[in-house]
Amino acid sequence: MRRIDPETVRKILDTADIVEVVSDFVNLKRRGANYMGLCPFHNERTPSFSVSKAKGYCKCFSCGKGGSAVGFIMEHEQLGYGEALRWLANKYGIEVAEEEMTPEQMEAATERESMLALNDFALRHFEHNITENPDGRAIGLSYFRERGITDAAIKRFRLGYALDRWDALLSDALNKGYSEKLLLDTGLCGKSERGQLFDRFRGRVIYPVFALSGKVVAFGGRTLRKDKDVSKYVNSPESVIYHKSNQLYGLYQARRAIVSADKCILVEGYMDVISMSQRGMENVVASSGTSLTDGQISLIHRFTENVTVIYDSDAAGIKASLRGIDMLLAEGLNIKVMLLPDGEDPDSFAQAHTLEQIQAYMAEHETDFLRFKTQVLLKDVAANDPIGRSRVITDIVRSISVIPNDVTRNEYVKECSRLLGANEDTLALQVAKFRAQAADVKAGRTRPTNENSGDESAIVTDSSLIKRETAISSDRMAYLRPYELATLRLVLKYGMIHLCDVTDNEGNIMPVRVIDFIDSELAQDDMTFCNADLLNAYNAAMGLTDQWRHERAAKEAEVEEIMNRHREEGVKRIMNEATTLAQTKKLEDELGAEIENMRNSMLDEFDELFISRLLASDPDDTLRRLAANMVSEKYQLSRIHTKHSKVETERDCLADRVPKAVYGWKNAVLEWQEKELRRLMTDAAANNDSDRVNSILTELMELRGKVTALAKYLGERIVLPRK
Repeated sequence: MRRIDPETVRKILDTADIVEVVSDFVNLKRRGANYMGLCPFHNERTPSFSVSKAKGYCKCFSCGKGGSAVGFIMEHEQLGYGEALRWLANKYGIEVAEEEMTPEQMEAATERESMLALNDFALRHFEHNITENPDGRAIGLSYFRERGITDAAIKRFRLGYALDRWDALLSDALNKGYSEKLLLDTGLCGKSERGQLFDRFRGRVIYPVFALSGKVVAFGGRTLRKDKDVSKYVNSPESVIYHKSNQLYGLYQARRAIVSADKCILVEGYMDVISMSQRGMENVVASSGTSLTDGQISLIHRFTENVTVIYDSDAAGIKASLRGIDMLLAEGLNIKVMLLPDGEDPDSFAQAHTLEQIQAYMAEHETDFLRFKTQVLLKDVAANDPIGRSRVITDIVRSISVIPNDVTRNEYVKECSRLLGANEDTLALQVAKFRAQAADVKAGRTRPTNENSGDESAIVTDSSLIKRETAISSDRMAYLRPYELATLRLVLKYGMIHLCDVTDNEGNIMPVRVIDFIDSELAQDDMTFCNADLLNAYNAAMGLTDQWRHERAAKEAEVEEIMNRHREEGVKRIMNEATTLAQTKKLEDELGAEIENMRNSMLDEFDELFISRLLASDPDDTLRRLAANMVSEKYQLSRIHTKHSKVETERDCLADRVPKAVYGWKNAVLEWQEKELRRLMTDAAANNDSDRVNSILTELMELRGKVTALAKYLGERIVLPRK
């Protein structure tokens, strides 16, 4: 097993120029110190995509996407971290040095990496069978060609064949050093009752399932036998690397076409995707015969907001799939539905028609979910059955209620009223009722009823109390998040900047950086971030301290060399220009001041960009995006304001901004504690617990004193985050 050498990673990140990288995909125009262009992640007419060469970031201030050079490539090309690094290395002609892992390192490697490596080996094994092995070509390749699949499509989807032997893959994998445990964990092999291992996919054509990173996470195998006692399909089991609910077949191949067309076509099976794709409809993915899941919908939403679901004419299958439409609507997607002619599925339909015919059919037969669902549900309801009709309307209104956009939801209410002849106000009221019920369930405010007595005010169960505490904890995180974000932003953007000096008991002067001050203040009051993602980012920043010291020393040496060259050039210039001793002294003083300013500027820039530069290229998706978003600046002062005057920047005000951000956060914590104490006092008063009320009152008075003191320090002129 091999991995990119850490020194190579550093070289790639240091070499990549964000402007050059983004320019491969976006037409950029210089605007002040930054560059602007149309966002490549969503359709827009006015440029809102900003690229900062100095900071190494890009950011769309409309949709929010962007990041460092590696983050941009990961987002735009939908690559994994390692694949994005290789993409950049190829662009800049950097040789990717990989290190062979020792047996000890292989043993210490994660289970996930080992399983992915084995799956990659299996993929090449199955491909070799269908292209080089006589049995594989005669059986597997012949099957795909009989189904009308071209060699290009076979290569695009990496289709293969598992030889009809009990140990074809097993023996090859063991010979390459893969363990029996890995073969079982990936599901490539099974174990008989006698403890004998065997190839799970033997005698089947193989459909590899790729994650967005391009890694093979699973396989589907279709038998070519006619035996009724043999399962038609066998799929990889759930594992560390494969969660069926979070994968869509064909998405890796279709991702760019989906973005280009701004639409995703959703079908059911492997062959549906392959046949549609080779016909030219490349923006097609499949749920692989399973019910649509939230994870799959989130994957689609990363690429587009428009989805067309294609159904064949099987009525039972259509009704079973209607829940998926509601889930798509709840995600905020725009849904179209299309029925194929009787007896057709996407595979057969694509094989029998040209691309132009398929596109024409879709344009004519696509319909919105409201008309489709109405047609399906009313099909079995008699015209004189008001109860049945009422149930259909209720079902459709429930679907409308999950739509998150207010305007879209209201338009569908109007259309439903017109289509079904129902009163619009009644429908709107029912929508509001469904949404209120959903909000109560989400917040844990539902109360169980006593079915025996019919008492709707029955005592809340223990599980409900747990839900209530969870909701309170969630409320606390939401309340404090703006304050935590304000402090974390200063850490990520200015953490290594010198803030002030302190004098110890022995009179020694010690420099204090922004991150040192904030960490000390938090430790003093035993505070920490209650939002997990922010805490993770803060800890990651704190963990860079030793690396900063090491790289800062190297940077100082580099800057000193630059300054020495500049000094030598300056001295030569003075010798040629100065004609008097006074003029020489004046020019030497100016040169010394210029060199000192240059030195400070270069080191300050290094300090300011250090944390954000590293975290914005971190392999962790959440950390990388958080870092990039927090240090991006939407607005830049125009030259007309900076040419004739010195404008005070946030950097100039750190001595004031940093303490106030921390104390503003502390003040919010105290306010939350006060809010909670008042809630507890209300509960105690309701239970006539006077002792508890008095105790809480004492705590409140002490807390109020702390709040007042902090408020006095913060003053009226500070702008705190919104609550």
